[in-house]
Amino acid sequence: MTEFNQEEFNKFVLDNNVVGFFKEPIKLKSGRMSNWYVNWRTPTSDVFLIDKLTEYVLAFTKDNGLQPDCFYGVPEGATKLGVLTQYKWAKKAENYGNGSHVLPMGRGKPKEHGAPKDKYFVGQPQGKTIVIEDVTTTGGSLLTTIDALKEAGIEVIAAFGLTNRMELRDDGKSVKQAVEEKEVPYLALSSGLKLLPKAYEKLKPGKEIAKAIEEEFEKYGVEKLKLL
Repeated sequence: MTEFNQEEFNKFVLDNNVVGFFKEPIKLKSGRMSNWYVNWRTPTSDVFLIDKLTEYVLAFTKDNGLQPDCFYGVPEGATKLGVLTQYKWAKKAENYGNGSHVLPMGRGKPKEHGAPKDKYFVGQPQGKTIVIEDVTTTGGSLLTTIDALKEAGIEVIAAFGLTNRMELRDDGKSVKQAVEEKEVPYLALSSGLKLLPKAYEKLKPGKEIAKAIEEEFEKYGVEKLKLL
């Protein structure tokens, strides 16, 4: 894959049931109640699909003119994706060889003591680093990860979200605003505002759910959403 195709990626998301609906609202990791979900667990647990996903991430990187030394997945949420993307990026590099690239991984729970390289990482990123998160709602895990990387002296050149739910945080900022206040560009491969109408048309969950989601976006969305 040489170029990132937005429509093709959106189809990949929908074909693999990453976006779906709940009859009864559930509590998200962010603490908010929602009638819709974004769950990347199935594609990232399948060898064929995660291989395809890494190719999308690499194409997206090139399309945005970025030249990182390292990809790093937010611990637990995007650990596997970060490791595999870094592995494939390194293998394709002209300077690939012994000692040319690291294969970093973060700790789900930081150690209480020690230097940042041991406290947060099982193999610390090096050089210009892109952080990958699967889903961003309020961006809490992503922001914590960026802070940990910066504490370790790592240059973070961008943060990617596979899907941005396009919600405002409790402080009224979007995830993009909150991340970029840390002087890190935030880029999303897909958007809840674009995916939801397509998912609603495909899955037909009913008008009551559509109305509930419209109300969610009225309350939390970076902009309003119409499904009906």
